[in-house]
Order: sequence, then C-alpha cells, then structure tokens
Amino acid sequence: MLRALPFKKITLNIFLKLLLTKAPLAALAFVLLMSLSCGKRRPPLPPRERVLQHVELHGFQRGNQVVLSWKMPARNAGQNSVLNINRVDVYRLAEPQTSPLELSEEEFASRSVLVATIPVKDSDFALNTMTHRDTLEFAGQPARLRYGIRFVNASGQKAAFSNFYLIEPAARIAAAPTSLSADISQEAILLKWVEPVENVDASAPPNILGYNVYRSISDKQPAKLMNDTPVTKPEYRDEFFEFGKDYYYFVRTVSSGVAGEPVESSESNIINLNPKDIFSPTPPTAITLAATPTTISIFFPANPEMDVAGYRIYRSIDRDLEKSRWELLTPQLLATNTFQDTNVESGKTYFYYVTATDKAGNISEGSEVVSETVP
Repeated sequence: MLRALPFKKITLNIFLKLLLTKAPLAALAFVLLMSLSCGKRRPPLPPRERVLQHVELHGFQRGNQVVLSWKMPARNAGQNSVLNINRVDVYRLAEPQTSPLELSEEEFASRSVLVATIPVKDSDFALNTMTHRDTLEFAGQPARLRYGIRFVNASGQKAAFSNFYLIEPAARIAAAPTSLSADISQEAILLKWVEPVENVDASAPPNILGYNVYRSISDKQPAKLMNDTPVTKPEYRDEFFEFGKDYYYFVRTVSSGVAGEPVESSESNIINLNPKDIFSPTPPTAITLAATPTTISIFFPANPEMDVAGYRIYRSIDRDLEKSRWELLTPQLLATNTFQDTNVESGKTYFYYVTATDKAGNISEGSEVVSETVP
C-alpha cells in the first residue's frame, strides 16, 4: 500500500521532472543552488588583524640635536604577517628655508637621507613613545630640516611615511652647563654649576637667557622643572626636599632660538643625592619663668626648624653643677612649648635650661640658663 506523500514533496518532484525535460541546464543550476543553501553554516572567520602603519611624528631642538618622538601602535602583527613591524627608518632632508612647504612622498623618498635604523622590540608597543636624537653639524648657513619615519617589516617592505616634521634649527644655542655640585644644609640643597663659554656651533659669547633646573626622585622617572622662569645665576636653592629621600638633579642652559623661542641645551652632569639630617636644631631662646608658691611655669617660643620633634627641660638648684648632672624633668619629649614644674619648695631658687630634638634625633645645644625663686 502506498503512503500519501506530502503535497510540497510531490510538487517539488513534478517541478524537477519538468525542468529536466524542458531545461536540463536550468535544473542542474537549481539543484546546485539548493545544495549550497541547505548546507551547514560554518563558524565566522576571525577578523584580519590590522596594525597601524602610519604615525604622527613630533620633535623639538635641544642643543645641537633634534629630538624626534612618535607613539607606537598598541600591538604588533605576527612574525609572518606583512604588517609585522621589524624596524623604524628615520629620514632627513635638508632644504633651503625658501623651499615650498608642500612636498610629495615620492620627492621626499628620492631626496632624503636615511639617518637612523631603529630595531623594534615587543616592549616598544602598547602605545609607548619612542624617541630618536639626530645630532646636527652646523654649516653656518640657515636651513630647514624635514624629517619622516616609516615602518619596515623583516622582508624589507616599507610602509608609507609618517607626516613630515619641519624645523629650522638655531645654531647659536649655548652649550650645556658643567660641573654641577650640591651643598646640603638644614634649610636647603644649594646647587651650583659652571656656565658655558660658547655655543654649540663653537661661536662666542654664549647665547644665555638663563637656566632650567630639573629634579627627579628616581633615575627611571622623568624629571620635573623646578623653576617657573629661567634662573639667571649659576646656582639654585631647593628648599622643598626631605631628608632620607633620593633626588636626581640636572641643569640645562636656555637660549633664544629662531623667532625668539626659548631652546634648551643638553643636560649637565646628573648628580644623585640622599641628604641625611646631621644638623642639630638651634637652641631654644627667650625662656621665661613665672612662680607661685606651688609651681614654676616655663614658657618659650617654638623653634624655627620644621622638623623639631620636641623639647627636654633640665633643672638644678646649683647653677655651677655640670650640665650632665642636672635633673631631667621631661624623660619623654615635650611636644609643647610650655611646662609646669610642680615639685618645688617655697623659698628655694631653681635653675633651668631647655634643649630641642629633631625627628632625626639631633639635639641642640642647651638654651641660656634661667632661674626663679619660689615665693
């Protein structure tokens, strides 16, 4: 017994017979289309990794160098990819100042000079900034310099150029300061240096507007500018420091560049300091006493030093007794500048002196001796 076939299936069979009879090529195309459309869906392919091949180039002059910088892509492509960055090529073109500002990549590529090839490491990516210093040799004639960089893969295939960075370097820029040294006191770190005697192009006198002083707390952290305006003398007092901390200092000369723009020299020698507090506070002054039948009150101004931790008060009934034998009334440092001596007897005269102790444990000399008689 025959089973009844679904209507759709009968209709499809009849349609195929008609196609095969009347139009065999059309039938074959239809069958192929149906087989393709009825197949299983494949998982989507991962997107093709793209690595930025064009970066923004920046720069500035420092002494006899042009310092170039650019930000690397977030990641590198795989070793076998044409987008893998193996190195950075740096190009420079020296041209007259009157040359047209517009220049095509083809013209720049044919006229420029390769001045540096910088290998790239994995640690250079993650949007880190890379730099290159191009040292200049001044020929005495003003010129415009045009720089460009491009990425190159391991096969030597080159990406497009970055933007072009243009600069007109100044020749009469003072040389760097020398012989930077430091003297440490309770109040300040006094920096001193020797002024330059010529410019980077060997001309004289040096073009000096002043000096910029830089400080860092680590040799791995960028230094911060200490002064608001250039220092006009070859010395600087750093009063904002803490004993027991590391500091790194260097100084740059500031000159007047093209169009009066300030240009810094390269760095002086770098000095590393870890100042130790070996400085005793000054003795307390202006000690005053007030007596009652049961107490002698002691008053004195606070010491001027910011690191004073407290005071000690000594007493004796014999002014000529050795100070080392006087009675200590404050075994614990006195944190205030007042004290009441309640262990007194009427009719007796008592002598006192005070010392100050700083946070490093340095002790001042004794104050002047003062005395009071209990009524």
